[in-house]
Formats: sequence, structure tokens, C-alpha cells
Amino acid sequence: MQYDLQGEENMSTIVGMLYGAVKENSERLKSIAEGMSLEEIDYKGPGGHYNSTAQLIKHIMYVDLNWVYRIKGETLPPSLKDEYGPMIDEHNKLPMVRGISLDTLLSKYEVVFNMLKNACSQLTDADLDRIVTFGHENEKQATIRWGLWHMADHNRYHQAHINQLRKWYSEQKL
Repeated sequence: MQYDLQGEENMSTIVGMLYGAVKENSERLKSIAEGMSLEEIDYKGPGGHYNSTAQLIKHIMYVDLNWVYRIKGETLPPSLKDEYGPMIDEHNKLPMVRGISLDTLLSKYEVVFNMLKNACSQLTDADLDRIVTFGHENEKQATIRWGLWHMADHNRYHQAHINQLRKWYSEQKL
């Protein structure tokens, strides 16, 4: 197997490379979560004090969805906010997610990823310089280039949490 960060044929060079990083991490997330039972997906670590894999996948999905709409230069529709959100609950924590199968979570994530693929196919390398706002109150600014990098980095960051949850889950099952 050869690893590379290439986009699709219809993507410009730098957009394609950044999209390739997001794609690689998306595929890695799927492989890390492969075979998880519903019990394991909902497991919140020792003492139940951590975010579950389900919460983390839904969080990644919602962050990515928001970035897709920033890239497109559009406001996230209320119907998608309702379906995929919220970003945080009333206690400023990731919202509770329970009883949703891995297949369901990953198929919803795939929908978001395909939106990203479509959005990236519309971008030129020059579009990567465009500034967008983000954050809970849209108080931050970043380029589209940074946003794509952040999607890949954010996904990988939470994969470490999922790997730790899997380790704890298997240890407590022994």
C-alpha cells in the first residue's frame, strides 16, 4: 500500500492535498472504530467521566459539517443544525449520544464527507486564502486552507481519545 495526499482528479493541487489529509483521517477513523459494539460505542471510560466514541464521532461530524458550509460560503441550514448538532449542550459539554449504532454514525459521517468532497471540487487554490469566521460565537477568523487542515487535525486528535476508550473498554472486559 502506498500512502499519499492527493485529491480527486477535479481538485486543484493544494486543495487536493488538504482534502487528501482529511480523507486519510476519515478512513483511519473508520478503521479505528471498526467492529465496535453498541455497548463499546456508548462506553464513557472508567467511572463514566469521559466522552464516548459516539459523542466523539458525532462531534467530529458536526465540526466538519460546519466547515463544509464555511467553505461553501453558506449558512448551515437549521434542518442540518437540528439533525447533526448541537456543538455543545447547556453545560458546555459534548451532547449525550446513546444507542446509535456505529453503522448509523459512520453513514451520517459519510454524508458530511461527501459534502466536503463536493465543496473541495469547487475550490481553487486561490480560494484557500478566503477568510471565514468560526468558533461558538463566530469570534475567530481563519483561512479556508487552515479550516481544511483543522478538519484533518481535529479528527486525528479525537482518534487518540477513541483509541484510549477502546483500550479501557477491553481492559474492563477482562
